[in-house]
Amino acid sequence: MEQKINSHRLGMVLGAVAGIAHLVWSVLVAAGVAQSWVDFVLRLHFVEPFYFVGDFSSGTAIVLILVTSLVGYFFGWVIGTVWNRVYKA
Repeated sequence: MEQKINSHRLGMVLGAVAGIAHLVWSVLVAAGVAQSWVDFVLRLHFVEPFYFVGDFSSGTAIVLILVTSLVGYFFGWVIGTVWNRVYKA
């Protein structure tokens, strides 16, 4: 059974997941529904809402999506590399 992980591919997948999640968040902020979502999620955790979502900025949204995609890629690459070294694949 092959246990080797393609670190680049895992990085791409995790980067895409992180980027898409933050794209969705940016759309929620732009649509003006992000605050109600934050309030709902906090209340599910028995926390009174105390955070406030700021105004939408397309520049900030682009940076958010790019940075989180890069961080996701990095963590995926690291996980794949560590996996391959631990299992000597």
